[in-house]
Amino acid sequence: MKLIRVSMLVMALVALSATMSFAAELSQVVRTLEQGYAGLNDLQADFSQRSLIRAMRREEKGGGELLIKKGGGKDSMFRFNYTKPKQQIVSNGKTVWYYIPDQKQVMIMDLAHLFEAGNGIAMNYLAGLGQVSRDFKISFADQQRDKNGNYQLELIPNRKSPAMAKLILVIDGKAVETFISKGRPGTPFPVVSSTVVDQAGNSTRMDFSGIKTNRGISDSKFSFKVPAGVEIVKNR
Repeated sequence: MKLIRVSMLVMALVALSATMSFAAELSQVVRTLEQGYAGLNDLQADFSQRSLIRAMRREEKGGGELLIKKGGGKDSMFRFNYTKPKQQIVSNGKTVWYYIPDQKQVMIMDLAHLFEAGNGIAMNYLAGLGQVSRDFKISFADQQRDKNGNYQLELIPNRKSPAMAKLILVIDGKAVETFISKGRPGTPFPVVSSTVVDQAGNSTRMDFSGIKTNRGISDSKFSFKVPAGVEIVKNR
């Protein structure tokens, strides 16, 4: 009987040690993100969005398709095709068009203005992911891993911005495993979800699915022709 108990104890300890060694260090998770993003040329993905307006205790939901083509920092191009609410946010790397069909209105601004304003989209998807260790103080979230084994990071920007008090990123656990075992990320875009929290406590979370990377997206996807009869509002 004692021999059986000892054997069971040994097996339990082996299982525990295997589980403990499986958990990645913070630096490994961050490097999975940064090195993966360094190899990203373009991205196409579906997303669902949930925004919480704290003062009004109101939640808004949306979703659609996201396209990104890197061009080097602020020259990156992006397109958000929202199906709910129906709207488009498009940039060719210099100009941004924000089109709201129901209002028959399109707002036009320089991409530089978007960055200067500390906009969450710009920081989250275009400027920050490749150099998070430089631009943010990073730690694991209170719950280091979610129920699916993905890693949860909390990032506090070194430069204060009204639009971003913190950024929460959920990193694909399998991509981290690949990085640890093979020295390279399992995907150029290992982000499962991202949440931007502003200084007022409002938050916007995006969950990604159907991710396709480095498929050679055409530059034409990032141009916008203003429809006839639509009011143009310029914000330079």
